[in-house]
Amino acid sequence: MSKTLKNTVELSGVGLHSGVTTTVRLLPDDRNWGRYFVRVDLPDKPVIRATVDSVSQTTLSTELGNAEAKVRTVEHLLAALAANNIANARIEVDNAELPLLDGSAKIWTEAIAKAEFSTTASTEAIAPSEPIWIREGDAFVAALPAIETRFTYGIDFADYPAIANQWHSWSPGENNFNTEIAPARTFGFAEQIAQLQQAGLIAGGSLDNALVCSQDGWVNPPLRFTNEPARHKLLDLVGDISLLGQFPQAHIIAYKASHKLHVRLAKELALLPNGDRC
Repeated sequence: MSKTLKNTVELSGVGLHSGVTTTVRLLPDDRNWGRYFVRVDLPDKPVIRATVDSVSQTTLSTELGNAEAKVRTVEHLLAALAANNIANARIEVDNAELPLLDGSAKIWTEAIAKAEFSTTASTEAIAPSEPIWIREGDAFVAALPAIETRFTYGIDFADYPAIANQWHSWSPGENNFNTEIAPARTFGFAEQIAQLQQAGLIAGGSLDNALVCSQDGWVNPPLRFTNEPARHKLLDLVGDISLLGQFPQAHIIAYKASHKLHVRLAKELALLPNGDRC
């Protein structure tokens, strides 16, 4: 069964790329509208649906938008909501980027856990009958037919021995997202910071909300997990795939992928006919 919030959850923090403080309020909505954002700082409070059709760009985060408004870096919150079966939520934001908080979904899941919920019937899940593969160089994402939902992520950073090659898997039916995936923080590379800042990105990034790795090792240890980077990439994947509305009944595998590839896979899954649903 899916869940709907019965009371309000509110958090504030700085956006990773904008550096601007934003307040987010998660509110009840029992109209079965799914998860959607409302830009309460703009005239007429435009609504942005948390669906694959709303994706407007995927450079170092996932941005949703329409002709009226945009909202950026939505993947951590959406992963926390979807992994906790919260299918319906009105998400009010007073700026264009969600707060990064500690760089993970941990604070989101802790706040959500304190809320009360009502239950609603689940919708049909997409269940591909044939493998779907999307490749870009040696990176790929895939959705394989499976009897249960599972996510697997692999990364390989040969130039950064502290990370190197890592893998992690998570299944909603077997593992606790809030303890095993949500605490994994975003990470970046010391040698790329100046370039990203010159490009107008990561204005809100700091050693308090992101792991930073150099070729000599981690700048700000300790890690929460030995494979924290792989777990964080899986967290991002969960958030991007949640744009389908419900996790597919499939084994979702990603290797050296990106938000762009995650979203391309979600769009391919969204196009499957009704016969590929259960």
